[in-house]
Amino acid sequence: MHKEELITLHQMLYEIKDYFESTNSDLKFSQYYSLKINPAQLHKSKMEHKYAIFILGNELANAMKDVEFSASGRISARMKELAVKTLKEMEYIQ
Repeated sequence: MHKEELITLHQMLYEIKDYFESTNSDLKFSQYYSLKINPAQLHKSKMEHKYAIFILGNELANAMKDVEFSASGRISARMKELAVKTLKEMEYIQ
């Protein structure tokens, strides 16, 4: 994906996160917030947005798991795998 497409996806996931937070104040998304990145930060690298997408996707899948969506456990595990892979790629580049 191009950086612009990743940022668009990041924005969509961010809006879903906002919805979940508005409906359940117990959700914290602490891993995502610790990254200190959001879709509006266009100066961040493509890899940083990609990593944020996987971390946010993992936390969203975990939040959905609590609402009894059947496939969300598998989605969460896959997002975590992709986040680890992307982090390794980021470390390799630097």
